[in-house]
Amino acid sequence: MATSLRSFASTDRFVSEIASPSSLRPGYVLIGDEIFLYDRCRKAVLSKLVPEDTRDFSLHDLDLAETSIFEVLDRAQTPSLMAPFQVLFVRNLKLLYGRGSKKEEFAAVDAYFRSPNPQALLLFVADHIRIPTDLRRMDYQDKERYDRIRETLGEWCGTVELARVDENDAMRWVVDTAESRGVRFDPDAARELVDSLGADMMLISSEFEKLLLYVSADSPAVAKNRVTLGDVETMVLAAKQRSLYELTDAISAKDRPRALALLHGLLNASDGGEDAAIGHLYMLAKTFRQMMIILEKNVRDSRAIWQALWQGFRMPPFAAEDLIRQARRYKSRRELTRALRLVARADLDLRSSPVNKLLVLERLVLDLATEPKASPYEPSHQFAMEL
Repeated sequence: MATSLRSFASTDRFVSEIASPSSLRPGYVLIGDEIFLYDRCRKAVLSKLVPEDTRDFSLHDLDLAETSIFEVLDRAQTPSLMAPFQVLFVRNLKLLYGRGSKKEEFAAVDAYFRSPNPQALLLFVADHIRIPTDLRRMDYQDKERYDRIRETLGEWCGTVELARVDENDAMRWVVDTAESRGVRFDPDAARELVDSLGADMMLISSEFEKLLLYVSADSPAVAKNRVTLGDVETMVLAAKQRSLYELTDAISAKDRPRALALLHGLLNASDGGEDAAIGHLYMLAKTFRQMMIILEKNVRDSRAIWQALWQGFRMPPFAAEDLIRQARRYKSRRELTRALRLVARADLDLRSSPVNKLLVLERLVLDLATEPKASPYEPSHQFAMEL
């Protein structure tokens, strides 16, 4: 089952500890920015320690940017007349480790945990630290921050690592969770879902729910209670994008047979078939623009790509390295400009109601995957779409 997976071990221990008064600690530090695991911890706390009828009086969401640590500790120490147990989530923990020695603040923390209120639970949220799947690859600055928390709050509090979920664990979570709900999730479909979403568990869980609804329709004639690779490619936008990046990979490698095969696969997986052609052209244009910026700014690794491309114009994380490699296959801005002109010409042709849209797209892909011939300057065509 998903609960036995290595990536979930730290949160499993936490959920087990808070279920029993004898093992519950007075405080915990939730370290890491994996929102899915944080959400899992929070739901467990609310379910076991914060009854819905007293939630307004027993649950406190505090922020150290607005509330001092002294006030937080005072609230935790003060019994409530309205609820028997207090739960305090404390965000922005990084402010406790900002400039200055913070001797008074840590002295207050030590004093509280030497004699904590047994009817209160403090949960410090350190989501400014990113913990990778492999701890050996943790960023040096994050490692320093992590160690400092362990050396201070870790003396009194339990630590819960909210690390990025391993891809294989994410796949098993998808398959096992679906099985527990009476749905078969094909392994190749689970792999595609995880890969296309970059093992981002919040995105995976959201798309997972959509897929289960899709295959568990109310009508017995429609319901199949099985998720296939085709379902993922049809329902998950990122999976469609993944196919598009495979197409641009074949185009940039000048592999015409593979490019045509991928084009047909992309159209077959689209809800609208050939009618989705305009949308595919828009994504091709966007991808070639991204490549142009990568080439102009000489981006060589995925860390630099987020500085080169602005928010709203970035690719999914899984595609970053692939797109950098593809961009570097082009020798100059001129080659990418030519590609954009070809896409624009195809867009004009499609909007002119051609007899066969597929032929327009096939011609475009063949032209894009062909080495440009040396020729006199060709006047640019009017762009029908915003490139």
